[in-house]
Amino acid sequence: MKDKFYLTEKLPPYIFASIYQFKSEASANGIEVLDFGMGNPDSAPPKHVMSRLSELANDPKVFGYSTVGGIEILKKSICEYYKRRFNVDIDYKSEALVTIGAKEGIASLATAISDEQSYICVPSPSYPIHNFAFIISKSNIHQIPAINSRSFLDEFKKHVIGASQKPQAVIVSYPCNPTTEIVGLDFYSELVDFCKEHEIYIISDIAYCELYFDEKDKPHSILEIPGAKDIAIEFSSVSKSYSMAGCRVGFAVGNKNLINALYKIKSYLDYGSFSPLQMIAVDALSEKSDEYLKNLCKTYDDRGKFLIELFQKELGWEIAKPKASMFLWAKLPKEFAHLSSFDFCKKMILEAGVAMSPGSAFGASGEGFVRFSLIHDEENMKKAAARLKKIFSE
Repeated sequence: MKDKFYLTEKLPPYIFASIYQFKSEASANGIEVLDFGMGNPDSAPPKHVMSRLSELANDPKVFGYSTVGGIEILKKSICEYYKRRFNVDIDYKSEALVTIGAKEGIASLATAISDEQSYICVPSPSYPIHNFAFIISKSNIHQIPAINSRSFLDEFKKHVIGASQKPQAVIVSYPCNPTTEIVGLDFYSELVDFCKEHEIYIISDIAYCELYFDEKDKPHSILEIPGAKDIAIEFSSVSKSYSMAGCRVGFAVGNKNLINALYKIKSYLDYGSFSPLQMIAVDALSEKSDEYLKNLCKTYDDRGKFLIELFQKELGWEIAKPKASMFLWAKLPKEFAHLSSFDFCKKMILEAGVAMSPGSAFGASGEGFVRFSLIHDEENMKKAAARLKKIFSE
C-alpha cells in the first residue's frame, strides 16, 4: 500500500503549519503566545449583521442545502455593491458567483482552468493560495518579483515578450497581502491593454479593498477599466472588511467564460455556504455598513501607527507605514539580518512568545521580511514589545 502520494509529495511543507507547531510548543512550555501571525479579525461584525443572523438561526427552513453559485439575493447585492463602490455594471446571472471565501474561489478556478501544459504568472511575494491553488491543480507557476507594482509590471511584460509559451493567466492582488501596496487605475489600464494584446487572462484578488487609510488612496477594481471583463475575473469576500472571516462567504465577478468554468467545477464540489451566512452577507454589503467600515479602518490605522512608533522607540525597529489592509510588512531588524525570516519567527515564538508570519511564506521575494497582523489592542502590543526587547537586548 502506498504511503506517499503524488500531490502531497509535490507540495513543500506549509510554512504556516510549522509556525503553528512552534506556537503549540511554546504554549506547552508555559509561554502565553501573542499571535500577530494570522489575519484573524478581533473586531465584531456590524451589529445589524449579527442581529440578522440571530433572527435567521430560529428559522427551521434555512438549514437545508443552499444553491450552487450562491443565492440570487446575494448575487444581486454583490452587483449593487460593485455599482455603488466602483461604478461597474455586473450581470448577476452571468458575471457574478458566490464562493466559500475568496480562497476557495481561487482554488476552484484553478481546478477549472488548469492543465499540465499551461502555466500562471504569480507575483512574489503574494498570498500563498495564489501559488498553491495552481500547484494543487497540477498546473505550473512562474513567479514574477513584485517588490513594487511598477517592477512587477515591467518584469511580467519582459517575461511574456521573451517567452516561447505565453502564460494562461496572471494574478494580481491590490491592496497587496503582504506588502500593503495599492495601485491606481493607470496600473490596471496598462495591464489590461497588455494582456488583451497577448490573450492572457487576469485574476484579480481585492479582498482588502475596503481597508485603506487615506481617501486619495482608495483602492480600485480592475473592472473599472473599459473592456476589462473581456479577460478579467475578480475575487473578494466579506471576511476582513466586515470581520466575518469564519462565515466563509466570498464572491467572483467578471469574465463570463471564467465565471461559467468556476460554476461548473463548483456544481460538482459543493452546495455553497450555509444560506443564513449568505443572507447576512447581503446586509454586510449594504450601505448600512458604511459607518462600520469607516470605524474599522480607523482602528487598523491607529493600531498600525501605535505599533510602528512603539517598535521604533523600544526596539529601534524601523517599519514603514502601511497603505492599506490589516498588516504591517517589515524588514528584519538589523540585529537579526543574518537569520532567515523563518528562523527569526521561530526564535521569537519559542523565546519571546510573539508570533508573526515569515516573509518567505509569501514567496522567494518575501525573504528578509516579516508580516504583523494588526489584531491586538495597545496593551498586547506593549506586552509584545517588552518581550521582544529582552531578546533584542541580548
